Amino acid sequence: MESTLTVKGQMTIPKAIREHLHLKPGDKVRFFVHPNGTVVLLPTLPASALRGMLKTTKHATIEEMNEAIAAGATAGHRRRKGR
Repeated sequence: MESTLTVKGQMTIPKAIREHLHLKPGDKVRFFVHPNGTVVLLPTLPASALRGMLKTTKHATIEEMNEAIAAGATAGHRRRKGR
């Protein structure tokens, strides 16, 4: 597949590529240039696309989170003090 660059520096992504990447009008893409000169085009995913990727069965309460933070801070302080 190929596409032609316009005088404005624009080109159309071929339909098969747009469909493969699930691109819709208004979506953003990111270009990565590798040291060997190849270029990779990837869709930029919104943060909302990450929702549900991690599965968990345990839900912590605010109190449990605060206790874990306090325990971590105390352990970190002990490690630094022991040096």
